[in-house]
Amino acid sequence: MKKNDWILAGVIIVIAAAILLFQLTRGDSGAGEVIVTVDGETFGTYSLAENQTVDIGGTNRLIIQDGTAQMEWADCPDQVCVDHSAISREGESIICLPNQVVVSVESGEEAELDGVVR
Repeated sequence: MKKNDWILAGVIIVIAAAILLFQLTRGDSGAGEVIVTVDGETFGTYSLAENQTVDIGGTNRLIIQDGTAQMEWADCPDQVCVDHSAISREGESIICLPNQVVVSVESGEEAELDGVVR
């Protein structure tokens, strides 16, 4: 590799790092809410700004703490939802398929129009 190849690789790495940093720091700071649905019906809506424990029908337990939500306990055999990392950003979700529980984060703001197709 020549000197210019190393310079190009360095510029690409710096740009990628800047994009990653922007994506990680632009998240909502606890301004959103967690919507819990069970079997397709809304079970409850909870603020990410308020620390609380939510018992979901005796099958799951959700912990909302410090602007994040995480499934603490579930009675399902695979425990995928419990092993999932905490969620806090718009569009993230935790899904427990055996118990048909979906926990998703939504912001209180209306989404802007992305485009129009004719």
